[in-house]
Amino acid sequence: MLAFAVFPRPFFSQTGPRSDLPPLEFLGFRAGTHLAEIAAHAKELGSTGLKCDRARRDQGITECRGALVDSLSGQPIELWFSAVDSAADILTLSGPVTAEQLMAWRNRLESAFGLVGARVQGSQWMLQWVRNRQMLRLTWRVDQHEKVASVSLVDGPLLDDWGRRRTQRP
Repeated sequence: MLAFAVFPRPFFSQTGPRSDLPPLEFLGFRAGTHLAEIAAHAKELGSTGLKCDRARRDQGITECRGALVDSLSGQPIELWFSAVDSAADILTLSGPVTAEQLMAWRNRLESAFGLVGARVQGSQWMLQWVRNRQMLRLTWRVDQHEKVASVSLVDGPLLDDWGRRRTQRP
């Protein structure tokens, strides 16, 4: 007997891509989300606040850092992202993890987005999903006998638009 999972249709504008697959997200964070929504969600997850500054070279870029608590392990996770016109183009969650926590992260992502082959480069392992011009990447390595993992979410359209604006400047 075949089983089919039914996922809610993600929200996209009328002119944007449509898909029956869930949008790429991790711990409730998604690339392309507005800075205020990210700050509110981080606060829900135990963050004491984000520190955000304008980039020196491009005033349209905001760089933010903060920390929150992984609800499964109770361990702190660093959060950092850059935002173009207040929408996160690259967002990363990172920190030391236990083997169980890493497996929980991996299982959560694979059950939501499907199995993908792991890539290995030196001591670093990586799983990557791409959907609707967005990318989610789980990376981990052992660093001085401690596992360190990160999940990065990237919004391709935001980066492309920012790149076009930069090259069009006089």
